[in-house]
Amino acid sequence: MSETKPQWVPVGDGPEARRIAVRDRPGTEPRVLWLGGFMSDMKGTKAVALDEWGAKTGRAVTRFDYSGHGESEGRFEDGTITKWLDEAEAVFSTFCPGPTILVGSSMGGWISLLLARRLREKGAADRLAGMVLIAPAADFTETLMWANFPEEARQSILKDGVWYRPSPYGEDPYPITRELIEDGRQNLLYETAPIETGCPVHILQGVLDDDVPWTHVTDLVSRLARDDVVLTLVKDGDHRLSRPQDIERMIAAVETVAD
Repeated sequence: MSETKPQWVPVGDGPEARRIAVRDRPGTEPRVLWLGGFMSDMKGTKAVALDEWGAKTGRAVTRFDYSGHGESEGRFEDGTITKWLDEAEAVFSTFCPGPTILVGSSMGGWISLLLARRLREKGAADRLAGMVLIAPAADFTETLMWANFPEEARQSILKDGVWYRPSPYGEDPYPITRELIEDGRQNLLYETAPIETGCPVHILQGVLDDDVPWTHVTDLVSRLARDDVVLTLVKDGDHRLSRPQDIERMIAAVETVAD
């Protein structure tokens, strides 16, 4: 299978200007737009598997990296939910002129829901054909991070503007900035009910997920009261849901929504 070459979408002006790397595979609609997670990129297992499925089936698949991630420009420390949402909207506007399925993993699930809200506000909700959300971490900066941080971490964020959080995956610690936390509070969804997407939603969630508890996701389902929602709980699944059987579930969910 041939790898698609990166294309670039400009976002922002002046010191906020950055170029977002996009890999686009043309094909039939509805197009699939991958939205990755916090500290992940479009060359991760699930994103690549989705692209390979697109190549085999002729389905259009678009992937991109948020600023500070993967091939895109910018520093991770400068990222916020609003900035990454702006980038997702720019990629959507550029590459998704027709019906599109959003596939959002972890933070990408939150970004997907926020993007759906923006599209509804702009009268463009009909461009969403559906969503597949994998361990969606809506509001994670507040309810999953800040609420559970030790006091020394909170003080470091408030006084120094950053705390370096140890990675649970054995990787280098990553910075959690005050700007990320404060901006996250401007994008909270659980404080508004119901959450409306205007399209069918299929959620895949691991019961053994230590990063996004399954109860956090059932709370989300209760807020999607006006949408057609399917929740699949994977009893032995962790946060990444990247095993072969998990990939099969993701692809099956996308195919069901597409049909």
